[in-house]
Amino acid sequence: MFETAELGRKTSKEDYRKQEPFLRVGLLTAQYELRDADFPVILVLGGNDRLGCTEVSNLLHEWMDPRYLAANVFERLTQEEAERPRFWRYWRTHPPRGQIGLYSREWTARAIVDRVAGDIDEVGLARRVRNIQVFEKALSDDGALILKFWLHTPKHALKRRLKAAKRTPGRAGRVVKEDRRIVKRYGEMKAVAERVLGETSRGEALWNVVESTDANSRDVTVAQTIIQALTKRLAERPKSRKPPRSARAAAAAITVLDQVDLSRRLEKDDYERQLKRLWRRLADLSEKAHTRNMSSVLVFEGWDASGKGGAIRRLTHAMDAAHYRVIPIGAPTDEELAHHYLWRFWRRLPGAGHAALFDRSWYGRVLVERVEGLATEDEWKRAYAEISDFEGQLAHRDVLVLKFWIHLSRDEQLRRFKVREKVPFKKYKIAQDDYRNRSRWNDYEVAADEMIQRTSTDHARWHIVAGNDKRWARIDVLKTVCRAMARALKK
Repeated sequence: MFETAELGRKTSKEDYRKQEPFLRVGLLTAQYELRDADFPVILVLGGNDRLGCTEVSNLLHEWMDPRYLAANVFERLTQEEAERPRFWRYWRTHPPRGQIGLYSREWTARAIVDRVAGDIDEVGLARRVRNIQVFEKALSDDGALILKFWLHTPKHALKRRLKAAKRTPGRAGRVVKEDRRIVKRYGEMKAVAERVLGETSRGEALWNVVESTDANSRDVTVAQTIIQALTKRLAERPKSRKPPRSARAAAAAITVLDQVDLSRRLEKDDYERQLKRLWRRLADLSEKAHTRNMSSVLVFEGWDASGKGGAIRRLTHAMDAAHYRVIPIGAPTDEELAHHYLWRFWRRLPGAGHAALFDRSWYGRVLVERVEGLATEDEWKRAYAEISDFEGQLAHRDVLVLKFWIHLSRDEQLRRFKVREKVPFKKYKIAQDDYRNRSRWNDYEVAADEMIQRTSTDHARWHIVAGNDKRWARIDVLKTVCRAMARALKK
């Protein structure tokens, strides 16, 4: 892979000066046209020439409008980043549609460096590669243009480059331990890089290996590639993001929800006795979880008026408000619509020892967005794999993931709607959309059945709660959370 990047290509100063004005105009023109486009650009700068990556980044900021070019350089994990799944740091910096995100020392380069340094083994590297593949596929499937450049320099040229940098005032401090390690373990680094690049150069996220020995040749190559790729993409007829008006599902013979026993009940005295006991238990477990830096993500889905909010309040009653956050999920904002649908959830993940309780969640993509035609069939079908990978990364980071679907009958839902209309402090909970959604009950039931079957995994399985009786449902949720936290704390 790297043989073609060791041919000694050069661009004379004269040729460089001749091309520079055209390259600058080309980059700016494409960048300004991008502002009105319906996709972002992910621009990756990696390679064994770390100093070269910095120079290219600086050059792009000089030649382009820096207001629409967000640079992200990833050093060692900060404490905030270390408390969350590794790809949190990349998802939260994802650029909105119409803008460019520039990434240096990113997910691929970091995986290679960590493997050579011994921070991860072969199993860990394979897991990173899989994460990279899924991450980049999710972004490209969502429309992002991904341009990846690997700046390669032969060992002898890299040695000269680092020595020259050390002797140059103002640049000596830019040579870091990582640069010296690359030279010292050049062969191993090259072999790992070649393997990882081969496994992550696929589909719409191909690597462009660029010879970096001659700075002029390198800069011209990178600029030309960006202009050509971006111009080509802008010239393509835009793919409509407007899905069909509706997506009615074919009725299943028997769904998972059909098998839920909705006759389960708890008498008031029994309920109150169990509630007090479980609150004491949960208070103790949640405090231990905080002390031991164990994070939790709890997801609540279910029918309108099924009791999601009530179940959440019974949990938070026993928890320290400083250690949890309830996150109600509604229609995405304009800012959220400008990103991949998972972006707003990645950025809300809890830190070490904290819990996030989602009142509705990322499953909106395969529920309301599917049924109401707010997502195309391709979008909601590929979401199953994207969601499973997302939850898998949480579990790998030892985040406790619990998912609840609170089920109730159509008759009970209607009764609760009528009660809400009569009670003054509950009127805000009922809207015309609730009745409209009710008319699509069968479609939502089929969507929920497929969602549960496709995304219930060992590390993030669905707990289906019988919700016709609120007391039963609340106790069932409390018991499930306590059992799961106790098991997780024993590990």
